[in-house]
Amino acid sequence: MSMLSRIALALLIIGGINWGLIGFFQFDLVAALFGGQSSFLSRLVYGLVGLSALACLGLLFKSDEEVDTVTERPTRFSNASLNTEFSEEPLFRDDSSVDKGKDYKSKGKK
Repeated sequence: MSMLSRIALALLIIGGINWGLIGFFQFDLVAALFGGQSSFLSRLVYGLVGLSALACLGLLFKSDEEVDTVTERPTRFSNASLNTEFSEEPLFRDDSSVDKGKDYKSKGKK
């Protein structure tokens, strides 16, 4: 997603929260912050939210492959070996040590 799409999405979230406050509590947060509904700053915020909705309208019709551009996640570790650093013993018991009565941890010790 491009930076413009992210900004538009953030403005839409702000607008959605504002409309939720208007619907549930009859409180217009944008108007309260910027000096009423008819002030220049409030009208600017309302206009930017409307333009953001028009910009994000195209995202509704894009396929998932076009929207998510990350194809490969970076690995956190350069050595992806799952062995422990303390031991090089095999993870499972050798069946031959069971027949001889030996414990797999004591194998090789004298």
